[in-house]
Amino acid sequence: MFRSITCLAGGVGAARFLEGLAKVFPPEKITVIVNTGDDLQYLGCHVSPDLDIVTYTLAGIVDKAKGWGIEGDTFGCMDQLGKYSAETWFRIGDKDFATHLLRTAYLQQGFNLSEVTEKIRNSLGVKVKILPMTDHMVATKIKTPRGVLEFQEYFVKRKFQDKVEDVTYEGAAHATPAPGVIPAIDKTDLIILCPSNPILSVGPILAILRFATPLQKHVLRSWESAQSLEGRQSRGH
Repeated sequence: MFRSITCLAGGVGAARFLEGLAKVFPPEKITVIVNTGDDLQYLGCHVSPDLDIVTYTLAGIVDKAKGWGIEGDTFGCMDQLGKYSAETWFRIGDKDFATHLLRTAYLQQGFNLSEVTEKIRNSLGVKVKILPMTDHMVATKIKTPRGVLEFQEYFVKRKFQDKVEDVTYEGAAHATPAPGVIPAIDKTDLIILCPSNPILSVGPILAILRFATPLQKHVLRSWESAQSLEGRQSRGH
C-alpha cells in the first residue's frame, strides 16, 4: 500500500481523475501539483483556471456539465460588464468571480499564490493537498502565424483556430518550484501524471522542476514518452 501519492495536473481531465482517486485512496495522503502556466490577469483579477478547476472538483461544487466553474452559477456580472462594452470573452460566473477577487486581494496584500491556494482549499473543505507549480509568473505562450498569443487568448478567445508553430513557457527559466513541491516529489511513493495535455499542462510544470532530482528525471522521461506518443498519433502512426 502506498503511503502517499503525488500527482501532476492540468485542468478538467486531471480534476476528474483526482476526484476518482480521492475516493479509493485517503485524500489527505494525496498531493497535487497544478499547472499555472495558463493563469491570466483578466478585468483586474488574477485568474488561475487549473487551480480552480481542481479545487472546485475536489470540493464537489464544480459544474459537472462543463467541467469548470461552479454548479448553478449565474453570469449577472458578465452581462453587466457587456453593457459597458468591456471584454467578456472569458466568461466567469458570479460565484467564480468571488474566488478571483479574493485571490487578487490576498496577492495584493503580500501573500503568495501557494498561501492563497491553501486558504481557498481549506475554506472549501478539500482534503487533498493542492500546490501551484510555482509562486512566480510563468506564462504558456503559443506561437502562431499571426504572432505570439497568450494561452487563454489562443484557446478561449480565438477558439484554437490558429496554426501552432511553437509553445514556450515564458518566465520558467527564472522561476522556482512553489514551497512543498520538491518535498512532495522527493518523498512520495508514487508519482502520477494525470490525464492532461503533455505540452500545455504537464510541460509547464516540468519546465519549473527541471532536473533537480532523480525522481523528477523519471517524471520527465514519462512526459517525453507521452509527447512522443501524441506526436505519432497526430501523424496517424
